[in-house]
Amino acid sequence: MTTKVLAIDDSRTIRNLLRISLEGAGFEFHSACDGVEGVEQFSEVEPDVVITDINMPNMDGFGVIETLRSGPNRTTVPIIVLTTESGADLKARARAAGATGWIVKPFDDASLVSVLRRLTGHMV
Repeated sequence: MTTKVLAIDDSRTIRNLLRISLEGAGFEFHSACDGVEGVEQFSEVEPDVVITDINMPNMDGFGVIETLRSGPNRTTVPIIVLTTESGADLKARARAAGATGWIVKPFDDASLVSVLRRLTGHMV
C-alpha cells in the first residue's frame, strides 16, 4: 500500500521539490497551493499525512490545522508544518492547534522521508 501525502504550500518551487523528493521515495504525492484548496483536497485524496506551510493566502497553515482537527470531518492524520518560521511561539501555537511536527525550510530530503515513514508506519 502506497502512503499518500498531501502537501499544501503556496510556493510552486517547494511543491516541486517535495514532489521530486517524496515520489522518489515511493510516496503518492498530492499538492494544493493554499489552505482552502488543501482542505478541499483532503477529503478527495484521503492522505496518510499532511504537510502544510504556515504563511499562505486565503487560509494559512493554522487555519488548515484547525479545520482538519475540528468539525464533522476531523482527522487524526499526522500534520507536519514545513515553514521558514522557527519561533517557539509559532511552534507552540501549531502544536496547540493539533500539528504533529515542525520542519524548518530548507528541508533535508532524507530527514523528511524518515519522519514521514515514522509517522505513517509505512515502509516504502
